[in-house]
Amino acid sequence: MLQVKNVWKVYGKGVSKVIALNNVDIRLNDGDFIAITGPSGSGKTTLLNVMGGLDSISKGKIFLDGLRIDNLSEGRFVDIRRKRMAYVFQQYHLIPSLTALENVLLPLTFGGVGKSGPRRAMQMLKKVGLAQRAKHKPSQLSGGEQQRVAIARALVNNCSLILADEPTGNLDQKTGAEIIKLFEKLNGDGYTIAMVTHNPDIARHAKRIIVMEDGRIVNEITQS
Repeated sequence: MLQVKNVWKVYGKGVSKVIALNNVDIRLNDGDFIAITGPSGSGKTTLLNVMGGLDSISKGKIFLDGLRIDNLSEGRFVDIRRKRMAYVFQQYHLIPSLTALENVLLPLTFGGVGKSGPRRAMQMLKKVGLAQRAKHKPSQLSGGEQQRVAIARALVNNCSLILADEPTGNLDQKTGAEIIKLFEKLNGDGYTIAMVTHNPDIARHAKRIIVMEDGRIVNEITQS
C-alpha cells in the first residue's frame, strides 16, 4: 500500500543542519498495524508526517498503491490524502460549538456530500461506539470519547489508511487502553494503521514495531 524508499529529511544548512530522517526504508502493506517508536527526537513523528504528506522530503521517494506521491502538486496530494488517509492526532481538534455528529460530519461538508452525509457520520460514530453521544458537545465528553469522535471524523471519508500520532498521549492508562482496543478492532475490520507512540505497552498491540533512533530505523520487531 505505502512505501517509503530511501527517504531523507534535512532541516537547515551548515552548522544548523539537522538530519531528521536518514535514508529510511519502510513498507506498509494492506492490513498492517505498525507502531513507530523511539526516544524523543528520533524522527518517528517526522516519518509519519512525510508518509501523510504533512511534510515534504529532502530526498527519496514515497509511493501509495504504486503511485509516486512525494512529487505531486499540493492540490493533487491533498485530494489523495482526503480520499485515502485518515489522520488522528494527539490533540482532538474538535470544534467546541459543534456536537459530536456535527464534528464528524465536517469533512463531508467540505467535500460537498449531500443528504447521505449525516447517515454516514452516524455510522462512523456507531463504529467507534459513540452513537448514543451524537448530540453531545466536546465539553460534555470525556477525553477518550473526544478521541473516539476524532477517529470517527478521520474515517468518515471511507479512508482505509489510518496515520495516528500519539493517539493515547493525552489519555490516562485505562482510557488509552480502550482507544488501542478500538484500533485493534479497526485493524480487524480491514483498516491499515501506522501509529507513532513512545509507550512500549501501547506499541506491543501492533503487528510490527519499528524502532527509530537518530532518524534511522534501527530495529523491526514482528509480533507473534
